[in-house]
Amino acid sequence: MRVLITGDRGYIGTIMVRCLAARGHEVTGLDTDYYFDGNFGSPPEDYPRLQKDIRDVTAEDLAGYDAIVHLAALSNDPVGSLREEWTYGINYEASVKLAQLAKKGGVRCFLYASSCSLYGAAEGDILTEEAPLRPFTAYAVSKVRTEEALGALADASFAPTFMRNATAYGVSPRLRADIVLNNLVGWAVTTGKIRILSDGTPWRPIVHVEDIAQAFALVLEAPHAVVSNQAFNIGCNDQNYQVRELAAIVAKVATNCSVECAGEAGPDPRNYRVNFSKFARAFPAFQPAWDAMKGARQLYEAYRAQGLTLEAFQGRRYVRLNQIRHLLETGRLDTTLRWRKDGENER
Repeated sequence: MRVLITGDRGYIGTIMVRCLAARGHEVTGLDTDYYFDGNFGSPPEDYPRLQKDIRDVTAEDLAGYDAIVHLAALSNDPVGSLREEWTYGINYEASVKLAQLAKKGGVRCFLYASSCSLYGAAEGDILTEEAPLRPFTAYAVSKVRTEEALGALADASFAPTFMRNATAYGVSPRLRADIVLNNLVGWAVTTGKIRILSDGTPWRPIVHVEDIAQAFALVLEAPHAVVSNQAFNIGCNDQNYQVRELAAIVAKVATNCSVECAGEAGPDPRNYRVNFSKFARAFPAFQPAWDAMKGARQLYEAYRAQGLTLEAFQGRRYVRLNQIRHLLETGRLDTTLRWRKDGENER
């Protein structure tokens, strides 16, 4: 199958390319590449790709593809809050335009990387795909709006699927240090203390980035009748954790580290547990290879092998908000969050 992966140079995208290519798909990437100097360990592999802003995609760019895996977005809530119109323009409006062009051009399969963050806060409930959506942030709102708009495009010739990923973790060629398990392990390695920036009680479902890629591959290869206009929570029922439980797991891996807790509610109001049974029923071949303990160990060993420092851990290479701010402050991005011509030449 000929597959276009948007956001191929991102945290999930670099793993997605590797996974789909290994399964025999002909993969092409499309990414504006904001995080071009954020490589961790080995850089992304070479493969056909187009460096382009998702907002500027044309019908010609999409010609000849069987499927699109749409990952490109301003990723996470802090980045989404920089200027909300950027988030809606990139995450929502550009996504809808992409799907419309894809459908018109004969692309049959459209996998949309949504998020469990659209559930917001749900005390006590374990959430299925039918649960009310309570998005708190521009990022989460953009996911809800995009799902709604893509669902309206579904028909016999065009099959959009909404992949509501749990919070990702794990090693990637384009590492992120601003997601919960990656962040907890980073504190352990760089400071000897595992820092919880809240009271530790919020619930988070987590899923390894490689298991996300496996799930996407299975949906990509499924009959359209199984996946068209369907939302799937992506993760495992036994991988819902309170943040303090994740910190305790990290402490078992980094045995010389203590846990520090802020002792009060943090700035992030999300708090949810998620049910992943629908995907498990639809795709019994889905066999997650990772859990929190194994993932914490992978991260700990990789961080130490790469000599991760506190400066790098907190800097712009692995923290999305810091990189975007840097590109704006140095004039490499303009006020629409597009590359300036001189900024492009410096990359």
